[in-house]
Amino acid sequence: MTPEERRLLDEHGMRLALDQALNAQLAGEVPVGAVILRPGAGGPQVLATGYNRPITTHDPTAHAEVVALRHAAQLLQNYRLPDCELYVTLEPCAMCAMALMHARVRRVVFAAPDPKTGVAGSVLDLFGEPRLNHHTTVVGGVLAEPAAALLRAFFAERRAQQKALRDARRAAEAGADEPIPTGETLELDGPAAGAGAA
Repeated sequence: MTPEERRLLDEHGMRLALDQALNAQLAGEVPVGAVILRPGAGGPQVLATGYNRPITTHDPTAHAEVVALRHAAQLLQNYRLPDCELYVTLEPCAMCAMALMHARVRRVVFAAPDPKTGVAGSVLDLFGEPRLNHHTTVVGGVLAEPAAALLRAFFAERRAQQKALRDARRAAEAGADEPIPTGETLELDGPAAGAGAA
């Protein structure tokens, strides 16, 4: 495969992952998406997709990468995925990186770096740790700006919602006639909160 063919394939895979990130956003989750491709007769084929689901599933392990890995492993009836490549819109965290290495995923391509929890070079480089028994090729920065823009917009909206709740509570406490809004506290410092600065 030529470098240009590789670049085009990586961008195609990342666009599919960005579509998954939009699914996460629609579900009220941090917009991170993942897709697993594997070689096929007519070129790489989509094996599995995933998007962030920790909030809706009450599962702290339901990151986009893990959701995609679970689907792929079930489909192939094998927890090892050595001929597969994973595309994800945000640099993997430690949990996801180790799951990808345990699955023996051949290659990981991510879009936006995560300066708070990224372990493909931002905070740590678990993928490059020589003491681990499996090493996965990692490529970062593919379509980074669209992924970072999606995360920035998501967290800006969440901050605006939090501010509106605080302002309404203050007004109610000051004797205004507006009711005090109630609801779930929104998480603002999750793994992607700093990604907008990428």
